Amino acid sequence: MPKTKSETKKRKYIKPYGDTINDGAVQLSFTLPGVTGELAVEAAKRLAQKMGVDDPYISSATEIGSDMTFIVLYGRIIHDVDLTRIEVSEEEEEKAPGMKAIDGMIEENLKRKIVVVGACIGNDAHTVGIDAIMNMKGYAGDYGLERYKNIEAINMGAQVTAEEILERALKEKADAVLVSQVVTQKDIHIGNLSKLVDLFDERYEGEKPLLIAGGPRITDKIAVELGFDRGYGGGTLPSQVAYFVYKKLLDKAEEK
Repeated sequence: MPKTKSETKKRKYIKPYGDTINDGAVQLSFTLPGVTGELAVEAAKRLAQKMGVDDPYISSATEIGSDMTFIVLYGRIIHDVDLTRIEVSEEEEEKAPGMKAIDGMIEENLKRKIVVVGACIGNDAHTVGIDAIMNMKGYAGDYGLERYKNIEAINMGAQVTAEEILERALKEKADAVLVSQVVTQKDIHIGNLSKLVDLFDERYEGEKPLLIAGGPRITDKIAVELGFDRGYGGGTLPSQVAYFVYKKLLDKAEEK
């Protein structure tokens, strides 16, 4: 029988779980360049052992062209983690109400539509994240911003430059700008997001809109450090973003 959350928290050292608690079972996949065949298999095993994987088993070694091999392997890691040495914030974000409730709050308290501009920034062509938030269908049964009657959602799509986002935000008098960055090789997301913040700081006319960044490697901490108002990672629901924007705009309105 699986352990309860309270019982799990009592553990000091943890490893991944496979068949039994803390058995260390893991599955790894990676690509080896410039090597194929048995040499690739043996190289993968040795790499896994250096990573702390005991008795690695190569499930598949598939040649994918240009002398590259895609490896899938199983094993058990020898390392564990001491939970008592990890410090994390226990503060949880307030649960967002549903679309109808948020729409009602906007109408009653702001008495106008919220304008949101969204885009995939730079050369990023991965629209899954921004579409999950903006498109009517939304994500995981949570409707996207385009379905809200009191939100004007403008999805600029993929491969949009920081300059284009700025110009559209000015034109639409945006209350919030959402940018998605999935491609993160060589930390390209840091450069793209920093450029956007700098551009808005330097050239935006009037009060800046809320700046929100999202992506699989984006955290709120990273986003705020870069100058954004909020950051969201994978699995974020449209209602979370809508509720955050609403609350921030309400705070600003009450301050005036």
